[in-house]
Amino acid sequence: MKYILVTLSLLVSLNLFSQEHAIEEQKTTTYYLIRHAEKDQSDKTNKDPHLTETGKKRAKKWANVFSDVKFDMVYSTNYNRTRATAKPTALANNVDIKFYDPRNLNTEEFKKNTEGKTVLIVGHSNTTPMFANGLLGENKYKKISEDNNSNLYIVTITEDSKTSILLKIE
Repeated sequence: MKYILVTLSLLVSLNLFSQEHAIEEQKTTTYYLIRHAEKDQSDKTNKDPHLTETGKKRAKKWANVFSDVKFDMVYSTNYNRTRATAKPTALANNVDIKFYDPRNLNTEEFKKNTEGKTVLIVGHSNTTPMFANGLLGENKYKKISEDNNSNLYIVTITEDSKTSILLKIE
């Protein structure tokens, strides 16, 4: 009987530890921010171009790069090139693409709505670094050039810290 009580007590303790550990993990929010893949620039008047063949390949490559990441949410601006870049990763994670407007973005509300999640955000050369800055609360990253489709910003926020890293994925 004493053995059963000790075992039961141990199991309850492990379960409580496991629950506390899960709660701690839920407070970690990780954002992966990328710019859309290569767009068709043949018509300079087209404000909403599609991806080139190279861009379509890069979008699939992003999904492959992220194959070990389980995304809870995928966000994109509502343009052909960003939606097409986000789609392979959203499909691989069985999540719908949610749209955001960087011109009307309340970063604090966005962080609140995504707290404890792992989130992919697909934007543009001028909005992606600024979005990362907003999440960090500092002016760390500059606008990227029009030919740069390889930046990956990873922003991690916990209750007591904010960290980021910038990687180039060719």
